[in-house]
Amino acid sequence: MSAALLELLKTSPTAAETDLATTLRELTARALGETADILQDDDLQTALFLAYELRYSGLRGVDDDWEWHPEVLALCAGIELEFEKALRERAPMPELPAPGVESVAAALFELTGSDTGPSVSRYMAKKATDEQAHEFLILRSIYQLKEADPHSWAIPRLRSRAKAALVEIQADEYGGGRFDRMHSELFARTMRGVGLDATNGHYVDVVPAITLASSNMMTMFGSHRRLRGAIAGHLAAFEMTSSQPNRLYGNGFRRLGYDKDVTFYFDEHVEADAVHEQIAARDLAGSLATDEPELLEDVFFGAASGLFVDGLAGTQQLDAWTAGTSALRVADTASLPA
Repeated sequence: MSAALLELLKTSPTAAETDLATTLRELTARALGETADILQDDDLQTALFLAYELRYSGLRGVDDDWEWHPEVLALCAGIELEFEKALRERAPMPELPAPGVESVAAALFELTGSDTGPSVSRYMAKKATDEQAHEFLILRSIYQLKEADPHSWAIPRLRSRAKAALVEIQADEYGGGRFDRMHSELFARTMRGVGLDATNGHYVDVVPAITLASSNMMTMFGSHRRLRGAIAGHLAAFEMTSSQPNRLYGNGFRRLGYDKDVTFYFDEHVEADAVHEQIAARDLAGSLATDEPELLEDVFFGAASGLFVDGLAGTQQLDAWTAGTSALRVADTASLPA
């Protein structure tokens, strides 16, 4: 299906090839009907990632007019319907608090504090080999090279205190206006520091579906106004589970002999995310649920989904490493195009 999408995108959007479009629709319907697990489906998650990438930096050689073409939107809508359904069915939801800044923040801290997901960060700090450290960066690159962008979709969809809080967080993520301090650029510097290609999307073909699902989930939440509560909750949980893991990631790379050019990204997040978690929990998620109480459930749905999907990804990653195998879908990255 993802191959059929790419074939269609090679044509002109003003005169889309009818047979290619029909084939894509048929393959999409078949893939959705036959998938055993949409979160782990390489074809479906790759297709959605490619379609979403048209909304970001685009795809090389693809006309930008495809971004909002009906065929692309139909593909996204079909996958999103089943993707969201799977998340709502499977992500464990906590008991909802009463709407209120402090009650919502307290419940989010309890949710993230009780998360029993696998600790990739502890493994990285104490056990990871240099090859596994490279794989870790490749897996993280799918989102980190466009860090903050999926959450920024929510800025025009929020108002009042929640909007101001999100802008405050995002300003830091984008380096306060300094390109060299943008978190996506800091991550790119880390990748280059260990000899990896830091081109956005370079490693899409080698990562497993669950890694793409994590990124796609953020874009789906952020680019739909009706899911603005979910993207706010996701960001809150993301920031609240970031500071200490980043300390351990930095320690792991130092253990392997890397200098501050590689570790600075992680060290920067230790302090930044300790501040961001308070803003995200109270001023963003708490204020949004207070001002729009009908969004309370989605705030926690977004937080729970983020923890759930990233927990699946972490388990898959650690299971591979402890078994002595690669955590990548395709282990040989040397043959990838530059």
